[in-house]
This record gives sequence, structure tokens and C-alpha cells, in this order.
Amino acid sequence: MKKAAALPEHQPATAPVAGAGASADPSTRDRVTQLLLERGATTAAQLGSALGLSPAAIRRHLDAMLADGDVVAREQAVRGSRGRGRPAKVFVLTEAARVRCGTHHYDNMAMAALRWVARTGGSEAVEAFAADQVAALEARCRAAMEDAGDDPLARAEALAGALTAEGYAANASTIASGGQLCQHHCPVAHVAAEFPQLCEAETAVISRLVGTHVQRLATIAHGDGVCTTHIPAQPRKSGNTVTTVRTDR
Repeated sequence: MKKAAALPEHQPATAPVAGAGASADPSTRDRVTQLLLERGATTAAQLGSALGLSPAAIRRHLDAMLADGDVVAREQAVRGSRGRGRPAKVFVLTEAARVRCGTHHYDNMAMAALRWVARTGGSEAVEAFAADQVAALEARCRAAMEDAGDDPLARAEALAGALTAEGYAANASTIASGGQLCQHHCPVAHVAAEFPQLCEAETAVISRLVGTHVQRLATIAHGDGVCTTHIPAQPRKSGNTVTTVRTDR
């Protein structure tokens, strides 16, 4: 499975937006919002590169979005040893901005329905409802992954493509301890915050589709920027002996 960067530093650029008033351009602001929705935490440099904007122009858009409460800025997490200087800032959509993107139109009704299910049928009924809800998604993703083979990491990459087609803005990458599947959008985040059975049912689907045990490390429903699922490295068989191959060298 290929390493997936948050955003390539060099991509074919669209026509730059120049001049004063760039922060008021709704079409460019919508594109910034869409990128943040798809990619999660992203630096200003990465956004500017993807949109063909100068640093000054992208800063005007981000400053306007910060002032309007559409994004928040925080320091970029750095793994391993950190070089000199302060870490770059990354920008993330606020929950209010996600709502305006149309991701939670039916949250109130869904929440009321699940509360009724919980009151009348208990936790087991909620779990059964969650499993039923993800069954159709599992079937569609399985069909899309038909040619992915048996390797869990290759299947995770195919699953990321299938989930992206379903609106989850997913990507997969190889890490030292195996693989990682990230979903940058969750259509039911508000509901899942109260009913984690939805996340649990989705995690079970990912495990079945990938073909191995997986571990959910983070979810948007719990306030994280991205839903992150870890796929452990698989032991490599050599004859009748099973050995584990180190990938961190």
C-alpha cells in the first residue's frame, strides 16, 4: 500500500486568485472548506499549493474563516525528533462549519429515533439497529473491493477508495506497525457521539472487509479531527515457522 501524504506539496494548480478581496471570494472559500472537509488537518502551505493561491491570498481566506468561526488553528503534531523552530500550524473545520456543509441535516430525527429504540429495546436493540444500518454499506464496499486480493493492506487501500465514493473522504497509508485507514468525514458524527454502537458497527465492517483484526484509534464522533483505524502488520510465514518482519528500519 502506498504512503498517502495529507496533501502533496506540488500539484497542478488552478488559476491563482490575486488581488484584494480574495478572502471574500465565496467560490475559493468553498474550495478551501471542501479540502479541509476531505483532508482534515492541513497547513496553509498545503492548501495554497492545492488551490494555486499565494501565501498571502490563502492567509486572507483562513483569517476570514478564523474570524467567522469556521476553522480553528493548532500546532501540527510531529512524530519522532523535532527540528528547530515552531511546528507548522494546521487548520481544521469547526463543528459549526461541518454542519453548514450539510453533513447533519437529519441528526435531530435520528437522535430522537435512537433514543426511542434505546428506551424501548435497550442497548441490544441499538446494536442491532447499527449493524443493520452498516450492512448495505458493507455490501457495496465488498463489491467494489472484489479485485483487491487477500493482503489486508491492499484491501485497506481498496476500502479507502470505496469509502471515498460513499462520501467518507478516506485514505490508507503504510506505517511502521502495519497500515492505517483514515476517514476525514463522518456523516453520523453527532449521533455517534451519543450512540457509540454506530462506530463499533462500522469498525466491525472495516475488520471484515480488510480481513483481519483492526483497532480504532480515533473518531470524529469523540472530537478527533479524523476517524483513524490501525491495521496491524501481518506475520510472514516462512516454511512451517511464523516470523514477524520488522518494518521500522
